[in-house]
Amino acid sequence: MHISESQIQELEFQEIRTLLGTYALSEVANQRLENLLPIPEKFLVVELKKVKEFLLSFDGLHPIPLRTYPILGDVIKNVSIEGYTLELSSIVGIRGMVEVIKDLHTFFKKNGEVFPALARENAKVEYQDEILSLINGIIDKDGEIKNKATPELESIREAIKLNKKQIQTGFSRVLGALTGTEFLDEIRESIVDDERVLAVKSAYKKKVPGRIMGESKSGSITFILPEAILPFYTHYRENKEEEKKEIHKILRHLSSELSFFAADFKIYQAYCIRLDIVHAKARLGQDVNGIIPKLNKNKVVKLINAYHPLLLLKNKAKELPIYSQSIQLNPGKRIICISGPNAGGKSITLKTVGLLQIMLQCAIPVPLDEGSSMCLFANVMTDIGDNQSIDNHVSTYSARLKKMQNIIEKADGNTLLLIDEFGTGSDPELGGALAESFLEYFYEKGCYGIITTHYTNIKIKVEELPEAENAAMLFNEKTLEPLYKLEIGRAGSSFTFEVAEKNHIPQDLIQKARNKIKNDVLNLDKTLVKLQQDAFELDKMRSELDTHTSSTINTKENIERLNKQLEEKLYNFQKLYEEEHRKLQFGNKIEKFVEASLAGKSRKDIVRDFIKLLEVEKHRVQGNNRDEGKRMQIIRRKITQQLKRSSTQEKITETIAQKTQEVKQSRQLWLKIGQRVRIAGSTSVGTIESVDKNGKVLVNYGKFTTRISEDQLERI
Repeated sequence: MHISESQIQELEFQEIRTLLGTYALSEVANQRLENLLPIPEKFLVVELKKVKEFLLSFDGLHPIPLRTYPILGDVIKNVSIEGYTLELSSIVGIRGMVEVIKDLHTFFKKNGEVFPALARENAKVEYQDEILSLINGIIDKDGEIKNKATPELESIREAIKLNKKQIQTGFSRVLGALTGTEFLDEIRESIVDDERVLAVKSAYKKKVPGRIMGESKSGSITFILPEAILPFYTHYRENKEEEKKEIHKILRHLSSELSFFAADFKIYQAYCIRLDIVHAKARLGQDVNGIIPKLNKNKVVKLINAYHPLLLLKNKAKELPIYSQSIQLNPGKRIICISGPNAGGKSITLKTVGLLQIMLQCAIPVPLDEGSSMCLFANVMTDIGDNQSIDNHVSTYSARLKKMQNIIEKADGNTLLLIDEFGTGSDPELGGALAESFLEYFYEKGCYGIITTHYTNIKIKVEELPEAENAAMLFNEKTLEPLYKLEIGRAGSSFTFEVAEKNHIPQDLIQKARNKIKNDVLNLDKTLVKLQQDAFELDKMRSELDTHTSSTINTKENIERLNKQLEEKLYNFQKLYEEEHRKLQFGNKIEKFVEASLAGKSRKDIVRDFIKLLEVEKHRVQGNNRDEGKRMQIIRRKITQQLKRSSTQEKITETIAQKTQEVKQSRQLWLKIGQRVRIAGSTSVGTIESVDKNGKVLVNYGKFTTRISEDQLERI
């Protein structure tokens, strides 16, 4: 995509680039984002996939372990120079970079199926474990040379340690001897050049043997290094020099070994910067609720609930409402002409479409609803705002014509045009006629575009073009308040006289203006106003109908639920009635046996008939029992399945509890005062000062302390 600097400013893309830079983890990535341009199509699809995957990583399940990384800069150049000795801080920086690469390598190796595009790029970066082995063998976690880096260094540091002890012991002895005498000032001692010195009253400085190290500002105190510790002090200085020489020797040797990996360092830094840029784009997408819409090759732009990202963030911060727009361009309707009064949202709609298009082609998530679809354009050409220049004495109209000439030269079927106030700046009739010619030219070239206008002839011309369509920003005719809603399919009124009335322009002046307007133009504008108001009322009725429909659906569901309950009660009453009726019939039959016996019927016949009755009842009961048995078997089967699931869940719960207890017990072994720790995911190292009964740990970082839960700490 080609985009000029003026188009970047008109669509406010520079603000997007600046905002992106605030999410970057390094200054280099920030600078690149400040100059971000659309990505060539052959690389764009892969970049969009990577940004989409990084956006998904923010759900908390699989956070990508990218963190602040050092920029090595000249270190990469210097390390490859034969005989060059890297500074200690440079080597620590290399280690920091390699540690980031190690964590990313481990992560993507484990989660490659979740982040395929990012994992493929990571796989191209070969992680060299030997680098950390070399550095960690020499430098400790605090960035200092280890005592055991070489036997010579260990011996020198033992001597320095002894010298310090001798100096401190000797100084304390001298200080003790002089305490209580008139020689020392009230402060007794001070620090000069990192050494303890006696604070001697200047009047007695010749009474205290030793080396004078300086005086106070007033001159009343002389700082003296006692003569008794001068030999120890001399040895200490000599050993410190030996230490420097040995450290330089160690660093020179380590630099030589690291020089073999110079090419890897360059690759590592470039990869971290690229991933940082992807991360920044995803972070901005997260803040604007952005998505990566589906790309199509059918030249369809389908924006569902599109927001202007900068306005969205601004209004969200101020807790103000923000209105979305839904708009569609396709081969059948590729040009939309928006009309309506000023301050209704026409220009914002233009900027929203243009800005989202550029963001997409820079692989930045855009604030749209799922289901949206976008295509790619080779050019996005704009004419938005006042182009008047005082410096070069160019009028607004001349500047717009110059810009239009540039658009005419480059416009084709792969161009998206965004032109505000189409044709304005000159005589309305002549300017309108020229704008109509421009419109016909762009239409014949196959351009896609959105234009805004107040000219009636443009609105009429759009109605005549099959692949163009009118649209209007809706206003409430009564209050003249903008509704910030785009209505596709018809032109809108400019509400010229209505707005004038609202702003208290005298009625006689407005009426004179009405009389000067041709009847057909005035009638057309009245018709547009009426249609726009009808559309507003129709939308209102549709909204009320939706509300009533929703209420009706809820009522229907309640009635169905009530009917079901009544059916269940009726069924239970029916069963109860049948059971009572059966018992009544059975009692009647027994009563007949009694009557037959009283009437003199033979006992044998009565017994025979009674046995037949019992057999009938027996078969009925057995049949009911079989049905009940089948039902119970089904219930038992369901209960058994539920019990099995419950048992599995209990085992999982027990396993989790067991693992949690093991981790807690392991942590208790090293969670003690004085232990060096860091917060999981960070690089800052602190020391434990206290641990309370509630599992809260006080960690000292030197300049500050913080209290944190023990399960968030890692042992160093």
